[in-house]
Amino acid sequence: MFLTLFAYFSILAFIGLTLLKVYQFAKMPMHGRWELYPVPKEGGGRGHYGGSYYEEKEWWNKPRNVSHAGEVIDMLKEMLFIKNLFVNQRRQWWICYALHLGIYVLFVWTFMLFVGAGTELAGISVAAATGGWGSLVYYATFLAGVVGAILLAVGAAGMFLKRLSDDKLKKYTTPQEYFNLLFLFAVAASGLVVWSGDIGFNYGREIIIGMLTLSPIQADAALTIHIILLGAVMIYIPQTKMSHYVGKYFAFHKVLWENEPNLKNSEMEEVVKGALGYQPKTGVKWSAPHINPTATSDK
Repeated sequence: MFLTLFAYFSILAFIGLTLLKVYQFAKMPMHGRWELYPVPKEGGGRGHYGGSYYEEKEWWNKPRNVSHAGEVIDMLKEMLFIKNLFVNQRRQWWICYALHLGIYVLFVWTFMLFVGAGTELAGISVAAATGGWGSLVYYATFLAGVVGAILLAVGAAGMFLKRLSDDKLKKYTTPQEYFNLLFLFAVAASGLVVWSGDIGFNYGREIIIGMLTLSPIQADAALTIHIILLGAVMIYIPQTKMSHYVGKYFAFHKVLWENEPNLKNSEMEEVVKGALGYQPKTGVKWSAPHINPTATSDK
């Protein structure tokens, strides 16, 4: 039962630590107001050419036209395709995107494992020769698992070698970032080792069935190592820089694109006042003139 309980714990830890990270980001002090354009949430077509509500005469007296759809679309371009890296550093994008795409495809693989487990619990065999739904689930799981694991392994190894060999990247790469890439590579590589002995990912469906039925997971040494590595990386990711899957939302929505007008007696005015009165934790020294370097507040 250890592996079954560990699998549950890993999933719950990933969700819980991710939500904690969301809370921490949401409670951070207000960022510096950049008001840089273009901002995709500017409605009326102004976001396409870098315009803003400042173009309107007496804009403070007029209702704002905000396009939440434009904001979501632009954010998804970055989150799903890493658009900015593609535009600015195309040669690095290929390796970096392989890593991220591998993770996305492995989420699809995980979903298909749950579908396969549910299918087998319903009495339908999941196999290549079954035909119909069982074969469809089998091949979808097979493709997602193989492609995802290979992309993740190639991307993690490629990024590790790129950071190790590029003098510019090497200056900004910490030991932890090297470790992160090796950790991801180890998870992908161990998964491929297990898959080599079970190309239909039957072990994956058996793990899910074990979790759904609270029964012991039968695993050999290779599978045990893979489950432990996979669970450990799920617990580890939300506590590291790899949690940028949470931070990106706040970086775009609350930093780059925050252009809510700061008008008298407005909600934004209160937020600004709170930011100006912010005091760092005890022992932290700031040079900004509005922050008292001798403050002892623990806010």
